[in-house]
Amino acid sequence: MRILRPVFLPLALVALVLTLSACGFHLRNALTLPPNLGPVDIVSSDPYSRLARSVERALAAAGAEIAEPRATDVATLNIQSERWAALPASLDAQGRAQEYTLRYAVVFSMRDADGRDIVPQQAIELARDYLAPPTDSIGADSERELLSRELEREMTASIIRRIDAVFRNPQERIRE
Repeated sequence: MRILRPVFLPLALVALVLTLSACGFHLRNALTLPPNLGPVDIVSSDPYSRLARSVERALAAAGAEIAEPRATDVATLNIQSERWAALPASLDAQGRAQEYTLRYAVVFSMRDADGRDIVPQQAIELARDYLAPPTDSIGADSERELLSRELEREMTASIIRRIDAVFRNPQERIRE
């Protein structure tokens, strides 16, 4: 048995690599922003938006220059709306909600310093289900808070991926 173990491990690794490459798996590259983009201003309809601050941090981590307050001649990422909804997904025998679907929808767009669309207005919607037994309201509230933070992180990543896709594929940009 010990003789087979050293041979088995390299074969398993080769099989794993071949399987992953055959299915199209590849690591995601870093965010691509053009050098001439200039500073980016993140504007939100909610002045206290956690999503806007999260997107700002993600863009800064990707190498984008974040515009100073009241700066002019900057690219603008506009988060037009953020909507949350918790919809009952299942009921118990007494008609009380047992499971909910938490939905998070965001509408955003991005324009360059000249006012041309870089990323046209688009909506992203994410949803997650969670259990909320009527007898455990404290646990349900904390689970909902955790899910909302997770959805905000996923929304940030989705917005960054959409921006990245436009810069990687310039033919997708809308020209005015």
